[in-house]
Amino acid sequence: MSNLVDQIPDFPQRCLDHAAGAWGSSFDHPFVRALVDGSLDSDKFKFYQMQDARYLEAIADAFVRIGTRCADPDDKLWFTEAATRALRTERSLHLHYGDRLGYGPEDLRSLELSPTNRAYQNHMLERTQRGTRLEALAAVAPCPWLYRELGAEIWDELGGAVADDHPYADWIRRYADPDPDETMDLDKLLGRLDRWAQGQSEDACGRAMEAFRTSVRYEWMFWDQAWTRQAWPV
Repeated sequence: MSNLVDQIPDFPQRCLDHAAGAWGSSFDHPFVRALVDGSLDSDKFKFYQMQDARYLEAIADAFVRIGTRCADPDDKLWFTEAATRALRTERSLHLHYGDRLGYGPEDLRSLELSPTNRAYQNHMLERTQRGTRLEALAAVAPCPWLYRELGAEIWDELGGAVADDHPYADWIRRYADPDPDETMDLDKLLGRLDRWAQGQSEDACGRAMEAFRTSVRYEWMFWDQAWTRQAWPV
């Protein structure tokens, strides 16, 4: 695993260990492998990008909800800014590819969510409403953490460079960029996850770890729903 944080704190490491099998599966999914070598069908990538744009609206909502549960103004501000980054920075990438793949803001607004996308969103938002604050943060942590790890792994695999004519060069560069001003600051996210776990019972920590693993499983399913261009069966 790439060293994207100074040191993984205790409780985030426990979450990672709890979800180890599902976490590693995302790196080997055929969608990801085809994206890396440039052979991914553009219609599958378009499906993924459009569904991902709508997912990011939900994770922004989740960050805002967590922020409202924080008494510390610094925590409240951090989650508000995390929601802004999810919408502003990620949205620019989606609209950039929209110009190339033939979709725009109105297409995103009218998009029908795939079964996996709707279920993943519901899981995150349900934990922010009905779970503890620790469970809520554990449910949203896998997305930014896994994407940063995945981007770094791809970057290393490609030798620290991607050709300009690679069809997904912009996507790869976006998630391999370690600049915390433009991406999720993992040190601060994982630090809060660890701090909020301190003093919690094993039962409470176990529920949070399970929320984390569920989200990791949905991350794999998100690649898969794009690979198969998932549709509602009825």
